[in-house]
Amino acid sequence: MADLAEFAREKGVKYFMISYTDLFGGQRAKLVPAQAIAEMQAEGAGFAGFATWLDLTPAHPDMLAVPDPAAVIQLPWKPEVAWVAADCVMEGAEVEQAPRNVLRKLVAEAAKAGLRVKTGVEAEFFLLTPEGDQISDVYDTAEKPCYDQQAVMRRYDVIAEICDYMLELGWGPYQNDHEDANGQFEMNWGFDDALVTADRHSFFKFMVKSVAEKHGLRATFMPKPIEGLTGNGCHAHISVWDLDGTTNAFAGTGSGQTGEVGLSEQGAQFLGGIMQHGEALAAITNPTVNSYKRINAPRTLSGATWAPNTLTWTGNNRTHMVRVPGPGRFELRLPDGAANPYLLQAVIIAAGLSGLRSQADPGPRSDIDMYAEGHTITDAPKLPLNLLDAIRAFDADTDLKAMLGDGFAASYVKLKQQEWNSFVSHFSRWEKDNTLDI
Repeated sequence: MADLAEFAREKGVKYFMISYTDLFGGQRAKLVPAQAIAEMQAEGAGFAGFATWLDLTPAHPDMLAVPDPAAVIQLPWKPEVAWVAADCVMEGAEVEQAPRNVLRKLVAEAAKAGLRVKTGVEAEFFLLTPEGDQISDVYDTAEKPCYDQQAVMRRYDVIAEICDYMLELGWGPYQNDHEDANGQFEMNWGFDDALVTADRHSFFKFMVKSVAEKHGLRATFMPKPIEGLTGNGCHAHISVWDLDGTTNAFAGTGSGQTGEVGLSEQGAQFLGGIMQHGEALAAITNPTVNSYKRINAPRTLSGATWAPNTLTWTGNNRTHMVRVPGPGRFELRLPDGAANPYLLQAVIIAAGLSGLRSQADPGPRSDIDMYAEGHTITDAPKLPLNLLDAIRAFDADTDLKAMLGDGFAASYVKLKQQEWNSFVSHFSRWEKDNTLDI
C-alpha cells in the first residue's frame, strides 16, 4: 500500500495510529484522522522527542514520525482504526538512535552483501489479573502445566480471538499453546523478512495487551513476572537467504561440527558472530533489571528454566543458548519478552554480519544437557549476571557498537546506565529484612 489516504477510503478507516518504538521498547503513537493522513504521510506526525526514551533534550526541534505505508495494519478488533509503523526524522535526517531506523540500516547492510535475513519469534506472555499481581486462572496450578489442554481451553476466548486476527491479517499463525509456567502462553506465526517480523512483533504485543484488556485481564511480556515460575522468553529463529528469497544461504554441509547439523560456511560464520558477541548481545536481548532473574534463575516449579546462562551452541537441544534444530537455520534462545522488537532484529543482523566479515568460528558444539551437566563446561563464557554487567560488556564491544551505529550505542548505554542507577538507588524490602538488625 503506497497511499494511506486511499487505504482509508478502501477499508473504511477513520483514524490512523502513527506509531514508533523508543529505546526502552515503549510504543508511542498519535491518533490521526484519515482526513489528515495524506499530509502526515508526506511530512510526518510531530513529537517532542525528549518526552520519550530517545536521548533527546527539550531544546531539540520537533521529531517527525513518518509512517511507512508498507507497514499499515487495520486493527481487526476496531476496524475503523489502522496502526502504521513510522520512521523518526529530525530536520530532514533520520534520528540515528531510533530503533526502527537502526534495523533498517542493518537490513540495508545485509543487502549490500547480497543477503536477506529472515526471522521468526516465539513471543511468550502471561495472562494476569488486572492488577498484575497474580495469575488470572485460579485453576491453573499444575506442577508441569506446559501444553495443558484444560488450561488453554479456559482461556480459549482470548487465545482464539488473537489467532483469528492473525489469520485475518495473513500472518500464517500455525500453533498456540499453554507454556511451561502457570498462566503463560505462546502463539506462533510464520517467519518473514526481519523488518516485517519486527513490525509484526511490535503490533503483536499491542494486540495481545488490547485483547486481554477487552476480556478483563492483563497481559505481560515481562521476563520474570512471577518468582519460581518459568520466565517469558522470545526465542528468535534465524535464516539468511539470497536477495530474491529463494536460496537459503545457511543451508548446506559446511565443514566440521556446523556442517554436521546442516549449516553452510556462511551459516557457521554468522553463528560465529552471534557467539563472539554473545555477552554484549545480552544488553539488547535482555534489556531490563528483571531480565537477569530469568537467565540466571534457579530451578523453576516445572523443573527447568528453559533459559541459558552460558555461551554455548548445540544441535537439537533446548538447554543451550543457540540451538540448530534443522538444516539452514538456528534458534537464539537468549532473548526475553522485554526485548525491543526492532533492536532484537538489529543486533542479530549486526552480530551475524560481523561474523561473516571476520569469518568467525562459533567454537565447539556441545551436546550435553546444560541443566544437568553445565558445570562441566569450564571454557565457555558465562552470560552477564545482571544488567550492569551486560551494559559494560556491550560498551566494551566496539565492533558491535560500530555495526549498530555509534550514535545509537552511546544513547543506549547512557539511558540504560541511568536505568541501572535508578534501580540501585531504590530501597527494597529485602534490605530491611536482611539488614535492619545488623
